[in-house]
Amino acid sequence: MKTALIAPSLLSANFAHLSDDIHIVQEAGADWLHFDVMDGHFVPNISFGLPVLKDIAACHNMVNDVHIMISNPKEFAKQFVEAGADYLTFHYEACQSDSEVFEIIDIIHKAGGKAGLSVKPETPISVVFPFLYSLDLVLIMSVEPGFGGQTFIADSLAKILRLRNYIDENELKTLIEVDGGINEETSRQCRKMGVDVLVAGSFVFGASDVKKAIEELKV
Repeated sequence: MKTALIAPSLLSANFAHLSDDIHIVQEAGADWLHFDVMDGHFVPNISFGLPVLKDIAACHNMVNDVHIMISNPKEFAKQFVEAGADYLTFHYEACQSDSEVFEIIDIIHKAGGKAGLSVKPETPISVVFPFLYSLDLVLIMSVEPGFGGQTFIADSLAKILRLRNYIDENELKTLIEVDGGINEETSRQCRKMGVDVLVAGSFVFGASDVKKAIEELKV
């Protein structure tokens, strides 16, 4: 079974003590830091944006894993990379055409970032296949995007496996990331399917022992 990289989601952190919470997960062994951007339009919630990312990006040594759930990713992609995103993931459903997806990927790469593409639970995973040779990461949403603390959608496991098989058969290096309802049990199921990166919010930030929680997700 694969050992996954762990990316705690700041959506479940204490916003009044972000710096403290970031330090805690870094010392506990987190690999990446997941930063959810919501515009209140593409998803029914508003989180945080460019100024917050810019401030936190320089205060830790983890990979800045930024997921933009916004209606106009093309307009803001370059700005988020410049603000500190190492990986910048946008939504397939927010784009009007395949050519726009490729254009945003190119914008991210030219700005110096790594490009990720995300799909909602109802979107077939096959839609990402045409882009895999250009992508660094695919993020499978295992809950409806917008709010933390939701229950893992079991159908996500088949999507992970299908994507894993396609990537391996074509000898690609694209990482598979999963976000939503990740805990000790679902992380194990996802790792069996071949996931590379696990995003976990409440399971990590709500744990009495953060280091133990992260270790449980990894192996």
